Amino acid sequence: MEIRTGHDRTILMLAVALTCFGVVMVYSSSSIMAAKKYADGFFFLKRQGLFALIGLTLLAGLMQFDYHRLRRLAVPLFLFCGLLLLLVFVPGLGNRAGGASRWIRLPGFSLQPSELAKLALVIFMAHSLARKGEKIRTLKVGFMPYMVVLAILLGIVLAQRDLGAAVTMAAVALSMLAVAGTRWRHLVSAVLVAAPFAYYLVMGVDYRRRRILAFLNPWDDPTDTGFQIIQSWIAFGTGGWFGSGLGEGKQKLFFLPEAHTDFIFSVVGEELGYAGVLVTTLIFLVLVLRGIRTALHAPDDFGRNLAFGLTVLIGLEAFTNIAVVLGMLPTKGLALPFLSYGGTSLVCTLMAVGILLNISSQIPGEVR
Repeated sequence: MEIRTGHDRTILMLAVALTCFGVVMVYSSSSIMAAKKYADGFFFLKRQGLFALIGLTLLAGLMQFDYHRLRRLAVPLFLFCGLLLLLVFVPGLGNRAGGASRWIRLPGFSLQPSELAKLALVIFMAHSLARKGEKIRTLKVGFMPYMVVLAILLGIVLAQRDLGAAVTMAAVALSMLAVAGTRWRHLVSAVLVAAPFAYYLVMGVDYRRRRILAFLNPWDDPTDTGFQIIQSWIAFGTGGWFGSGLGEGKQKLFFLPEAHTDFIFSVVGEELGYAGVLVTTLIFLVLVLRGIRTALHAPDDFGRNLAFGLTVLIGLEAFTNIAVVLGMLPTKGLALPFLSYGGTSLVCTLMAVGILLNISSQIPGEVR
């Protein structure tokens, strides 16, 4: 097998740095809770470290795997992920937590199919959009088939009570359609048609409506719906410019819910201060910009669509999570890529980076 070189080293170094930083922050944010719950302060560190090793191994493999070969896997992989999404509803196989059914129980860990489905959706759309070419500008052949596929996929994800994943998939898909040349009037029409359903999904479901109200004024209910975001603000405020020191944060001591998962960025803010927050945000920004650069210089339409979709997926999840923990968006249960505890999310993110790196290695030498 030909060993490819010339990968975007900036993307590689930033992804590895974020992964290592994430493992450290997972330990810092979870050790006290893990010691009390599992009598092992290293419980989450060991698991996240193992997930990081698996993810980095897959990243290294996909760096050398010609991304063009993914086209043959695009449809089977997408259908397989659709099947996995349905398996979470099978009694005895699916795993429920917090009222949601998002996981498949496997020996030693739980698999979250929606994370795999996001990656499969990007590969499928990149392949399909490249194949359709100029036909994407037509309504019947180019646009409507994607809306039908999306409606089915998002319907399954919403049945799992995972609005965050559904919104992410919809946003990534529409972004890819827009860049591929879909007429804006088709996209705007789709958004207008979906708006009443989105309104019902948010305001017609009690716990989601309370999240919106808590987002608008968390001080109305500071001990319940507003508790999490208020504790997050306290974490950032306590951290100041340079933080209280790694491992010295107090909000993770059972004040801040989900400190090692969705709200791990708040722990970064408390322990490393605004300086740590700024550096982490800049790393994500540079990673996204390098991903867009890879898309712009990709050697063909499939590579361009694929690099753009993967970059949007990582960037959208990162900046949405950051906005949520800062109180700029309602809470929605979305992991921070690379940093939040969670094996499926971390492994899928590193796989996405591996594919992105392979595309970067095939950019013509004169524009690297």
